[in-house]
Amino acid sequence: MNISLIISTYNSPDILDKILEIISLGTKIPDEILISDDGSSEKTVNMLQKWQEILPLKHIWHKDKGFRKCKILNKTLRAVHNDYVIFLDGDCIPHIKFIEDHYKLAEKGFFIQGRRCFVSQSEVPNFLSGSKSLSRLFFTGKLSGYFKSVRFPKPLIKIDQGQRGLIGCNWAAWLADLININGFDQSYEGWGIGEDSDICTRLYNIGIKRKFVYGRAVVYHLNHPELPKNHHADSKRKLLDVIETGKTRCDNGLNYHSKSP
Repeated sequence: MNISLIISTYNSPDILDKILEIISLGTKIPDEILISDDGSSEKTVNMLQKWQEILPLKHIWHKDKGFRKCKILNKTLRAVHNDYVIFLDGDCIPHIKFIEDHYKLAEKGFFIQGRRCFVSQSEVPNFLSGSKSLSRLFFTGKLSGYFKSVRFPKPLIKIDQGQRGLIGCNWAAWLADLININGFDQSYEGWGIGEDSDICTRLYNIGIKRKFVYGRAVVYHLNHPELPKNHHADSKRKLLDVIETGKTRCDNGLNYHSKSP
C-alpha cells in the first residue's frame, strides 16, 4: 500500500516547516507529500524549497480568495498518485510515528479518525521550540485534552458511524472511496461546520465505517484566533440535509478538477 499525505496550509510557513521536519524524522515516510495551499504568500514557497530535495513534495496552490479549503483539497486529490490518503492540517504537529500509525490502521471498508490535543495559543512558540514539554504544559493548564496527546501501548478503537469527533485535521481514507463520493463539497467556504463532517457523512452513506482511534496517530493542535462564524447556520443546514437524505455524491466536488499528470 502506497501512502499520500496531504497537509492543508495557509500562511503558516514556520509551523509547516516544523511539520515537515517531524515527517522527515518519522518512522515511516509517505510515498508523496502534497501541500494543499489555500493561497499562501511567497514565504511558504521559499520555505518549501529546502524540502524539495529531502522529501517527495508537491506544492498545490490557488489564489487567496478567502477560506476555500474544500476546493484546494479537491485540486490536491486530483494530484494524488497513491491508493491511500492521510489528511493533516497545517496547525497540527504530528507525533513522530503519525504516518506509521495511520499505515497500520488502514483497512478496506473503513476510514480512520484520529484525535488531537490542544496547545494554548500563548504557549505555541515554546512548544515549537521544545522549551516546554507536553507534561509541563498540562500541569500549568496550557494543554487541554492531555489524554488525546498520549500514544498508548495499544490503540483504543471504536468502530461506528457517528457524528461526534469528525474532524478534518487528522484522518485518512482510501482514494477510491473519496472519488466514489466526488470528494469534498466546495459549497462549504467557511470554517468550523460541514467542510469535514460532510465528506465523512457521505462515506458513511456508501457503507464505509469509521475507526475512531485513541492512542495512535496523535497530533498536537496549535491554538490560534478563530475565523468568523457567520456562515455556520447555512453550513449546518447543508450538513443536516446530507445526514437526513443519505446523500452520497456532492454536486460541486472533484468533477470540477482535472486529473493532474
